[in-house]
Parts: sequence; C-alpha cells; structure tokens
Amino acid sequence: MSVTHYICKYTPVELLRAFGGECAILNHMPDNFDLSDQVSHPNICGFGKSLLEACMEGKVRELVLVNCCDTIRSAYDVLLESGKLDFLFMLDMLHSGDSCSRERTKSELLRLAKAYGEYKGASFDEEKFRAAFEEKKRPEEPYISVLGARVGDELFDMMERTMPLPVYNDTCVNNRSVPAPEGDMEFDALMEWYAAALLGQLPCMRMTDTAGRKRLVNDPHLQAVIYHTVKFCDYYGFEYSQLRRELTVPMLKLESDYTVQSSGQLLTRLEAFAESMAPATNVSERKKTMSGKGLYVGIDSGSTSTDVVILNEKKEIVSQVILPTGAGAAAGADRALEEALKQAGLKKEDLTATVTTGYGRTAIQSGDKSITEITCHAKGAFFLNPKVRTIIDIGGQDSKVIRIDDTGNVTNFVMNDKCAAGTGRFLELMARTLELSLEEMSTLGLTWNEDITISSMCTVFAESEVVSLIAQDKTPSDIIHGLNESVASKTCALVKRVGGEGEYMMTGGVSKNRGVVDAIERRLGVKLCISDEAQLNGALGAALFAMEL
Repeated sequence: MSVTHYICKYTPVELLRAFGGECAILNHMPDNFDLSDQVSHPNICGFGKSLLEACMEGKVRELVLVNCCDTIRSAYDVLLESGKLDFLFMLDMLHSGDSCSRERTKSELLRLAKAYGEYKGASFDEEKFRAAFEEKKRPEEPYISVLGARVGDELFDMMERTMPLPVYNDTCVNNRSVPAPEGDMEFDALMEWYAAALLGQLPCMRMTDTAGRKRLVNDPHLQAVIYHTVKFCDYYGFEYSQLRRELTVPMLKLESDYTVQSSGQLLTRLEAFAESMAPATNVSERKKTMSGKGLYVGIDSGSTSTDVVILNEKKEIVSQVILPTGAGAAAGADRALEEALKQAGLKKEDLTATVTTGYGRTAIQSGDKSITEITCHAKGAFFLNPKVRTIIDIGGQDSKVIRIDDTGNVTNFVMNDKCAAGTGRFLELMARTLELSLEEMSTLGLTWNEDITISSMCTVFAESEVVSLIAQDKTPSDIIHGLNESVASKTCALVKRVGGEGEYMMTGGVSKNRGVVDAIERRLGVKLCISDEAQLNGALGAALFAMEL
C-alpha cells in the first residue's frame, strides 16, 4: 500500500485515514543534498532540503504539506513543477485559532477531502475517521524533553542511546495531539469541529499566540531539555532565547543541517551533556580486581595531535607524549601510547586502566572507557587549578568554552565545530600562506602599526583576504595581528554565550600562541591561566578518570 507522508502537526491525518490513507511522518535525514541542491535555493533550511531529497529520490510518492513557512512554500513549488509525485497537496492554514482561521481551515479540509477522495477513489468513512484519533500520554517518570524544531529520526535515535534518562520528542510534528470528537455530527459540522480541534493543539512557533507552549516545560517530571534548531530556520531561536533565561533544568542547544553527517558532529555535545547529568564514571568493585602496577593512562585523540599522559597512584605524571595523529585515530593512539611506555620504561601489562577522549576516542579499541573531551578538559583543568571556572580550549578542528562549578563539574559548554575558523587549523593555514612557522607567527603579531580587520568568517575566504593583503604590501605583523584579533573575537563570543566568569584557563595547542592569548586577554580584560600541561589537559583529565574506574 502506498504511504501518504506529512510533515506538520496541523496536517489532518485522521481525515486522510478516513479515505483509506496510510500516513507516515517524513523525518528522514539524508546523507547529503545532492539532488535538492540542483532544484532549490542553497539557503533554504536543512529540513526543506531533506524533504526535496526524499521526493527527488523517489522515496515519497504522496505528500500533504501545510504552509508552515517560506521554505515549505518553495518546496511545494519545486515539487509541483517536477511532477515527481502521484499526489501533492498544500493546505493553506492561517497562523491563529480565531473564527476566521477556523473557517479558512474548514474550507481547506473540504478541498483536501475532495482531492484526496478522488485520488484514492474512496468516500469518507466516519468510522475510520473516529478510530484514527490517538491519545498521546505524557511521561509519568523523570525524562528529558527534546524541544524546538523538528528533529530527524536518526538524530533522535542517537539522543535516546546517549542520554541517561528516557527521551521524549516534543518537537514540532511529534507533539501532535488532537482530541477525538464526541457525539454525532453531520459531515459539514464535523469538519467545522475538526478545524477548531486542529488549530487548538499546543501551538507551534509559527502561530501568533504561543503562550500554550509553556505546558511543555511546566512539568515536574522534566529533568533536562535538548533544544534543537535547524540551520537557516529562525522560528525556534526566539523560544530558545527565552527558555535560556527562564529554565531551571539543564538545557543543551543543538543545531543541525538535517543530514546524517551533521548528526555525527553533534555526538560529542550529546555525550558531554549526558555526562554532566550523571557521573562520567562509576566507582565499582572492578578496581580491586584490576591488574597492573597502579598506572593510569589518558589518551586524547585530536585531529592534529594525539596526546598521552600516564599517572601513578599519587597522581604524578610519569610519562607524557604529544605526537601527530596521522591518517588514523587508532593507529595514532597506538604509536603515542607505545612512545609514552618507552619513555617511562614500561609495558602495557603495567597499566591498570585506560580512558580515551577526543574526536577519535570511539575508534580506539584499547581503552577501558571513552569520555568526551568536554568532561575530560574540565577534570584536567580543575586538577591543575581548582580556582578555574571557565576553560577556553582551542584545538585543531574545534573551539570550546566550558563552565565548571566549585567541585569541577561541567555546568555549561559551547562548541564551534562546524567551521575551521578560529581553530588551530585556521592558524596553520594562515602561517603557511604567510610562509611562516607557527612559532614565528606566535610572536610576530605582538607589535603592529595598522589595525587590520579580517572580516571573513570562513577560513577559505579569510585566506583570500590574507593573500590580498600581502599583495597590498601590508606587513606580516599587521596581518597576523588582524588574524589574532579574528580568533579572539570568535573565542570571546563563545565565552559570552556560555556566561564565562573567572578564573579563566586556556588549554590546547593554541595556548602556546602568545599573540592569540594576548588578544583574548585584552578582550576579556583578564589574565588567562596557562599551565605547562595546557596541551595535555584533555589526556590528563582522561587519566584522572581512569583512576576512578
């Protein structure tokens, strides 16, 4: 049987089923947007592209849309022109529940009933209509709510696997709840009632009156919120800003482009959020039965380097190594661990426990446990300086700012891992463009004559700016100062988002860049604490966690 797909909670699903329709939510996240990019504007939201991708691939043959926003209207126009679908319908619904909107919705329901009935070759079956209503019960136990814009099935599955509590999908189409009709009514009266029932649901952010959405967070069973938005969609950004000020439970903000690839980028955020709600490790009897000589290893597998720290039972570093990661995270970790063991004159059999962290942590099979770099950086920084409350880590492929409390636990964090701008990779590329080493670049921008602004947010475009500045005979010191200020600007924006407060510690390889450190300190108006083990901080935190296994 063919399936009629829909994307909006205001879709009259019960009416479609009354004509024999089999309905399903379209929430699939594609691998890419190869087909949709050929037929649509590049800046429509990721969900709009995923909708077009599914239709262009032939996975969807019947589709009922609601005019939620400009993206859906554009997608409808593209699909109508393509002729790819057997049945395509757009419901024109107003954005309120007043009498005018109810009358308009009723007329649209009648129009859909006529078109869909003709397509199916069926007549309205009131018994099927009434049987189609489903009561959706709220959780009666502690849970985590996913709020905001619709979330793809694949990403939601990841949330369920990662979180320490049951996860309830309260986004967009998934919080649909239409009550069943009571009493006998003629068809016309039934559609009038149905129009009011559809519009009377808990409102989405497209509606003019969204006050009813407070019910989503006024629940004693709610323990945390994952707030999801879609790239290029602003509807739910306003609600997030409000909840950020009002919510008393932990909240994580996620933005995806609605591809499976983007969901992989979000895994670290989800795992770190889960770790902040539950202990990253559980002390157990296993520690008593472990072999080894009381030596604990932390392996931080980064995009640029793989760092290893070995601690003894006194929490003293007995060996430390920083090596290029190379082509494979697992192979890089093996090389770095072998070198650390060699330096200390140890064997693998001497080790008691190993914890892995960093972007390549899941690829390393030799560890006893994998913990996110967010949690490990917090652990390491608090160990080095218990007065630290904000950690700035600029790594090879991402930047992150972490807030911790007076016990060292993570209270909030933000990451920038969608673009290389402001990261170690960015600085490496700029140094290569200027034909300088990273060491030379670190100090050359400390003195300057002209205050140059590097305006591009994109690494590729910023490189073009630098090439242009070189052609204008701008001095390397002035250009580097501009680059340092660009990195500092992006970093301090993250600090502001996380609500940073002193004392501040900077970790990661970029902490060795005096020019960047100086620029960040000027913007924050504080002195950054930078330890000799700054680049090893993630591995140090992982080793400390290994001691707790």
